[in-house]
Amino acid sequence: ELSLKFLTTCLQNKSPTVTMSMINRLFGKAQQAPPPSESIKRLRETLEMLEKREKYLEKKVDTELDTAKKNVGKNKRAALMALRRKKIYEGQMEKLGGARMTIETQIIAIENATTNFAALEAMREGARAMKNISHKMNIDDVEDVMEDIREQMDLANEVSDAIAQPLGVDYDEDELNKELEDLEQETLNEKLSEIDDSKQLPELGNLPPIAAKPGAAKPVRAMDDEEAQLNALAMEMQ
Repeated sequence: ELSLKFLTTCLQNKSPTVTMSMINRLFGKAQQAPPPSESIKRLRETLEMLEKREKYLEKKVDTELDTAKKNVGKNKRAALMALRRKKIYEGQMEKLGGARMTIETQIIAIENATTNFAALEAMREGARAMKNISHKMNIDDVEDVMEDIREQMDLANEVSDAIAQPLGVDYDEDELNKELEDLEQETLNEKLSEIDDSKQLPELGNLPPIAAKPGAAKPVRAMDDEEAQLNALAMEMQ
């Protein structure tokens, strides 16, 4: 009591002689909360113990019920005593069931809280990482990097175009086209000269005369040799 009064006086006067060790000796040191995993382990052990106790009480209830049944017609007093014990055991089982439900609820709550805390820590760590990365770059740096990339791509395209240009003397496209047309005409003339006489149309002078019927249309004009050769060549090229 004297120590408590001394401590109170020191606190009121804000005396520097009061230390945490003195407070702990007087009131006791606050217990540190165990980690969630340890708390869940102890709760599960308690839950297992309660389950074993409940099974034991179930056997006792069954035993007392059998005793009451055996003494119903023989010993009424013994039957009533067995029923009373049975009621007591059932009351204990009901209390154990409530305790089990409370412990299971605590386990679920601690597990959920642990999961939420882990998720929060992960998100907090992610936020710190993003903040750290953001400090190392800004929009101006990004624009400079993108501009450098575009310049390098343009330079690469120019190099590719330069490599793709043929080496040597430049040729006149008009002259090449004229030479190509001459070559096509020459090829056509060679094909015309190579036409076999058997594929040419027969001369009209060797054909027997055809009697014109009254009212018939006038005969078609005979084609000359050049037109016949062109038609034969066209049919051969089809």
